Formats: sequence, C-alpha cells, structure tokens
Amino acid sequence: MVALHHDENRATRRSGNTPAIWRAMLAIDQRVVGLAGRLRVTGDVPRELRERPLLMAANHIGVFDALVLMAACRKIGLAPRFLLAGGLLDAPVIGPALRASGHLRVDRGSASAIDQFAQAVSELRTTRAPIIVYPEGRISHDPGLWPERGKTGTARLALASGVPVVPISQWGAHEAVYWGTETVSGLGDIVPLARSGLTSPLRRPTFRVHFGEPVDLSPYAPGRPGDAVKAHAAIMRAITAGLVPLRPDEPDLPRFHDPTRPTDTRSPWRPGT
Repeated sequence: MVALHHDENRATRRSGNTPAIWRAMLAIDQRVVGLAGRLRVTGDVPRELRERPLLMAANHIGVFDALVLMAACRKIGLAPRFLLAGGLLDAPVIGPALRASGHLRVDRGSASAIDQFAQAVSELRTTRAPIIVYPEGRISHDPGLWPERGKTGTARLALASGVPVVPISQWGAHEAVYWGTETVSGLGDIVPLARSGLTSPLRRPTFRVHFGEPVDLSPYAPGRPGDAVKAHAAIMRAITAGLVPLRPDEPDLPRFHDPTRPTDTRSPWRPGT
C-alpha cells in the first residue's frame, strides 16, 4: 500500500452541502485525534465516486474508531455521515448536533426498522455525502480483533440503492480508549476508561486507515435469495484484505491488551480460516 499526500483543506473547499455544525465537529475531531495519536492514511476514494451517493463500510475495533474514521475522511477531503443507533441521536447535547448534521438513524429490532431501512435507501440514492456504516454492528469480540461475522444490512442497503461500497480497514484506534462496558450505570463502569491509553501522554498509538477499491457487487441483485449474504461476504472479505497489511506484526492477537473487551466469538473472515 502506498501512503498518499492529501490536501487537508479539500473538505473545506467542497463543503457547500455539509452542515456548518458538522464541519465544526469534524475540525474539532481532527485535533482530538491528533492529540491522541498519529494518523496514517493510505488509499483514496476515486474522484468519480466523490460526487455521487456512496456507502463506506468499516471494521469496528473500539469506541474511539469513529473519531479516527472522521479524521481520516477529512484528511482526504470527505465529510461523511454515519448510520447511527437511535440511542446516540436521542442523547442530550450530542444528539441534537448529530441530527442537525444529517446522520441516518437505525433502531435494530424495532417496529420502525423497516421504515428506517426504506428511508435510508431513499437517502442513499439522493445524498452526495458518503455514508459510513459498520457491517458488524458492534465492536468485534474476536480475540484477534478481526472482523466479526456481521449482518447483511449494509449489503442489502447497497443492493437496494444501487450505490457503490468502498471498504475501509482500520487498526490502532483500539489502543486509544478501553472498550469499557456497553452500559454505564455508575462510577465503577468509568474506572476502566480512566486507565485507558487516552489518559497516558507517554504513549501515542498510530492510527492506520486504508480506503480500498470499491467492492464488485455486480453479480448480486436485490431481493434474489442468497445474494445479500454473498454480497455481505464480499464486503467483509474486502475489509479484512485491507486490514492484513495494517497489522503485519500482529497476525493473531493484538499487542495491546484491553482487559475490558469481551473475546467470546471467532471471526469467520480472519486469514487462514
């Protein structure tokens, strides 16, 4: 992989359709990520895909990785939106800011999920801002932090909307902040985060993000039995293929040990399986 020299001002110059509050949040985020570690970006998004609807599918390795993805996208001149869980959009303070920024909502397993899927498909067909999704649906529980099996939602969105899918592979963001816990109910749940790498000025991890080539989903059709599963597998394999060169010295387990992250599943995509 070859690291590209990107013009970090491209996002500002091409931000006519980006809400001002989201531009401000992206600028702040880039500084936060710069304080937490070193950002290294490889690959790019082709020019012909920048002015049309686009899905970007990323592996999920930690609670800090969305901030790293935002900074990486800004570095190559993109201002992406996210497909977010409803809880984030309903949260005090940050929720209204995210809603005003144009992020899409998904409430998995809810009665409104079908309507939200249709709305997301419609939005994907018309928006000029790339949408970032996590096909896994959660931070990986695989001991080696390889992508989990995931769900077919991203593939079904891509097939139904007809938009290209760019795989994003990332490594290093898991070192910034411990996984912690899925729910915070008291001070004891915050203690692990206080011990995480983000609080240590002596250790600045390298955040590596790679934008891969668009996934070829042309063999698959929306609604055809089995095609969503096959398209999902193609997306996950593309993400994994891009991840391998980002962690050449960590082919099995991560060097960084997070004692709070569950390790109760095994990735079907990891090399050699």
